[in-house]
Amino acid sequence: MSGKLYVVPTPIGNLEDITFRALRILKEVDLVLAEDTRTAGQLLKHFDIDKRILSHHQHNEHHALKEVIKMLKEGKILALVSDAGTPAISDPGFLLVRECVKENIKIETLPGATAFVPALVNSGLPSDKFYFEGFLPQKKGRKTRLEFLTKIEDTIILYESPHRLLKLLEEVILHFGENHYVSISRELSKMFEETLRGTASELLIHFTENPIKGEFVVCLAGNVIVKKKENKYHNNDEE
Repeated sequence: MSGKLYVVPTPIGNLEDITFRALRILKEVDLVLAEDTRTAGQLLKHFDIDKRILSHHQHNEHHALKEVIKMLKEGKILALVSDAGTPAISDPGFLLVRECVKENIKIETLPGATAFVPALVNSGLPSDKFYFEGFLPQKKGRKTRLEFLTKIEDTIILYESPHRLLKLLEEVILHFGENHYVSISRELSKMFEETLRGTASELLIHFTENPIKGEFVVCLAGNVIVKKKENKYHNNDEE
């Protein structure tokens, strides 16, 4: 009899954001698959959960896939966690889920923490429709993706690391324009959570003059921008 894979979101910062159900599942499973065993170990220790943890990250998931599927087919109940947030959302997990689907192994994904949802809601941009890009390519294909994004009409969501944030803002100015509306959230759910909103040029100046710390979620207006004073949207060609 086949086992089951639980995809378990973990807090993106504030440990209070884990659900009662997630804690119960982590206590009940036979094994936890983790992007970083140390991070997962600290989380489990905090909640007094004693469970075996197996490394499962982007550098070994192809190699580990066969063994994980074997365990599931033998009836094991496994939980997959990332360092923070929901696995497979800009984190390892997609390959394993796809293989489980292929092998008719049961999968259950728990609702829970993910960074882009609070950042989107905080942005003040339309949230009824949006395009999630995640991390842009670091080098090859980056320009092509940015050019593609300029054609998106809905709110665009990007993830970015602190050492590439200034580069991203410069690219937004180049491809979208210096007055394009941007909302940047950092340290979501943590003590120093912050959301800054304004034009791409304004935020570039701010982050050039201030320390850049934390992980960032960047929300861009699609092919529309916010008039700062009127707080209305209009097409770029109307500027």
